[in-house]
Amino acid sequence: MWVKPVVLQGRHLRLEPLTADHAPLWARHHEPELFAYMSRGAPQGGDAAGYAEYIEYLNAEPGRMNWAIRVGEDFAGRISYVGITPAHRKLEIGTFIVKPYHGTFVNPESKYLMLRHAFEDLGAVRVQFTVDVRNERSQRAMEKLGAVREGVLRKAAITPDGFIRDSVVYSITDDDWPRVRVGLEERLGYGVDSR
Repeated sequence: MWVKPVVLQGRHLRLEPLTADHAPLWARHHEPELFAYMSRGAPQGGDAAGYAEYIEYLNAEPGRMNWAIRVGEDFAGRISYVGITPAHRKLEIGTFIVKPYHGTFVNPESKYLMLRHAFEDLGAVRVQFTVDVRNERSQRAMEKLGAVREGVLRKAAITPDGFIRDSVVYSITDDDWPRVRVGLEERLGYGVDSR
């Protein structure tokens, strides 16, 4: 596979390959309403065993690589490359952040690390984000990140409760990356060379 499981270290957090060992940490933050816009729904039961099954399910999906977002020893969420397409040097980033970390550095820094890895280490030319049209908070976060809104895919996915959702597509290309990188580094207080 084009993408390998690596640890990505930031200034305030680290991304480490997601394993069933993270299940008890994630289960401590179980809030089913946070899965409302997720096409896969919430883990069954909301306990460590349910999250372990959920993580195994995510890790078994072809074209996907998952990371745990760690702030110190705490679990702050999950971030993934999905739709990994080496032939076209493109992928999508999907993110789930637990409630205590909403509105903090976690979203921009985890996305920064994933984008930097995609463009600078993997040679990606396109990174895409797909957001449920009802999720205005995530749309604002994408725009603040510097992603370009490309349009709405109508009836793009069916959620576990049977709702047929429209999805807003955003992207950042390798041409956009220098501008986005500078904006994120300024926002995060990174120096000139953040490597």
